[in-house]
Amino acid sequence: MTRRASTGVPGLLWLPAVLGLALVVLPVVGLIARTDLADFPALITSPSAVSALWLSLRTAIASTVLCLLLGGPLAVVLARGRFRGVRLARAIVLLPLVLPPVVGGLALLYLLGRNGFAGRYLDTAFGWRIPYSTAAVVIAQTFVAMPFLVVALEGALRSAGERYEAMAATLGASPWTVFRRVTVPLALPALGSGLVLCFARALGEFGATITFAGSLEGVTRTLPLEVYTLGESDVDGAVALSLLLVIVAVVVIAVARPHAVERSRW
Repeated sequence: MTRRASTGVPGLLWLPAVLGLALVVLPVVGLIARTDLADFPALITSPSAVSALWLSLRTAIASTVLCLLLGGPLAVVLARGRFRGVRLARAIVLLPLVLPPVVGGLALLYLLGRNGFAGRYLDTAFGWRIPYSTAAVVIAQTFVAMPFLVVALEGALRSAGERYEAMAATLGASPWTVFRRVTVPLALPALGSGLVLCFARALGEFGATITFAGSLEGVTRTLPLEVYTLGESDVDGAVALSLLLVIVAVVVIAVARPHAVERSRW
């Protein structure tokens, strides 16, 4: 009788895995324990909380669309492009992943602020003042979130290889047709997963936003900034909004990400 090969998880991995899960779950449990559940509905439906949540959702959606329009082509170029300096370009694109968000906010401020070389031109030529506006929130969120899409999409394209695209090209398909009919379908599962991560990262963005856009109620004060503001005067409100932010992020990831993973299996 042939013995069936075991592909289970090695026993030595269970303890660190459980500890890693606990490191993520227990702080959320502590947040739930600290929340006054009786007052929770009233705390999360205050005018300032609703305004901050609505602004967060709108800006996170807008920044996710920007990540798709800019980060998608960038990932394809990095994965399929043949040019000198591609490794350097990849390192620069991934820089926001390792930079403190406050540093990213300062960089944006000195680029697009009134004294920045680009901001001075935009102000003089078009009268556009981007810092401390809703547009600044979207730009800051895009800056910190786009690398997540680039990493996911470029990795998927490199893993898929170029054989299908090369086959389509040998059959006479133009580069645009190859991209539209072959590359995009190959990248769709990773694209969906990356966009979910982008949205979740944009929704929780704090450091770059407060540095570049400030904290103006109804204009730039997103939900994380509202939590920070309430933390100085209303701890119960800050805790309730923190829990709300956790719930929204979990719902987004739990609902959207499994569909992307499921598509990748087919």
